[in-house]
Amino acid sequence: MSAPNTLILSAIREAAANLGILEGQTDLIGDIAARLIVAIRGGGKVMFCGNGGSAADAQHLAAELEGRFLIDRAPLPAMALTVNTSSLTAIANDFGYDEVFARQVRGIAKPGDVLVAISTSGNSANVVAALVAARERGVATVGLTGASGGRMEPLCDLCLKVPTTATPRIQEMHILVGHIVCDIVERTLA
Repeated sequence: MSAPNTLILSAIREAAANLGILEGQTDLIGDIAARLIVAIRGGGKVMFCGNGGSAADAQHLAAELEGRFLIDRAPLPAMALTVNTSSLTAIANDFGYDEVFARQVRGIAKPGDVLVAISTSGNSANVVAALVAARERGVATVGLTGASGGRMEPLCDLCLKVPTTATPRIQEMHILVGHIVCDIVERTLA
């Protein structure tokens, strides 16, 4: 077997093992979807944040809710805190990069909203700061992390920990969980 085929099979097997473990977290995934549904039904919004690939996931999932996932329906109130480059660069310049999400949360979040924080390590300082700000504002907190949960776990009302430390495998499971949650939210609210 060639080296690329070995690498391919290894990645597929790691992902499959994580899928099997996620099967044991179906109640938690359902609870995350329910938390978003309660927020939206109550007039709240869903905010997402993360860095790097997790920022891309934040944007992706916010778009699934605000646009549509599979069903043509009214838009749902969701946003990614990663997309306003003027806010991100001004806040980073004036207050430091660790504040780029927390300052936005303090400015726009209200009780009844949900913050979905995404970090493969669970230790991203700006994501942790956003969770702290959300708690200060009475906002529900959901975390998507890797195996340890990191510093995020105690700051989250609900925290889904993907049972690996391999960043690509964690990100694959985060987007799968995100899609499942979006599907449940959409089917319930459409």
